[in-house]
Amino acid sequence: MPITMPPISNFGGMNRALGWVSLAAFIGCVPAANWLIAHFGTVCVSDGPCLIPVWLGILAPSGVLLAGLSFVLRDLVQEALGILWAIAAVLIGGIIAAIIASPVLAVASVVAFLIAETVDLLVFTRLRRRGLVLASVASSVIGLLLDSLIFVQIAFGNPAYIVGQSIGKAWMVLAALPLLIAIQRARGRAVLPIVAVEVPKL
Repeated sequence: MPITMPPISNFGGMNRALGWVSLAAFIGCVPAANWLIAHFGTVCVSDGPCLIPVWLGILAPSGVLLAGLSFVLRDLVQEALGILWAIAAVLIGGIIAAIIASPVLAVASVVAFLIAETVDLLVFTRLRRRGLVLASVASSVIGLLLDSLIFVQIAFGNPAYIVGQSIGKAWMVLAALPLLIAIQRARGRAVLPIVAVEVPKL
């Protein structure tokens, strides 16, 4: 009688490598974003952040670029290494933010980072069965909006800055979209079709 063999995935090795690279990049985003804020921008305010244009007439601290990318990277860590590594990455990132942020912005940075990344994790986990691209984009957008709202309210108390922060982070999620699509397609191609094997009768 024929026995149906289950699909076999050969994506595993690439999956793990992607996870470790994403983990390293995610953790590196925190100090790198702080460096950008202090050194890179079209306008650098005295004793303040360096700014970049994110839309016509709208400027935002240059660190928002990597802040936006961090949400996608965290999703990839969870996708490739599992939820426990994703939680560990968020905690490590929060500790780094607490250490390197200026005293004025430390509380805002840590609270916004931990809450936004945790919500990103929860939304991604909830939506993952609907596909990597949908889950990552939806969770990243929700996370970046929360991150902008919480950080700006605690640090400045001025909601006017929220728009620029959110737009800057959203650009990076959009930039990562081709990568997410490529990973989802590669994973689909890596699964071999179901085959039937004829087992001889005894």
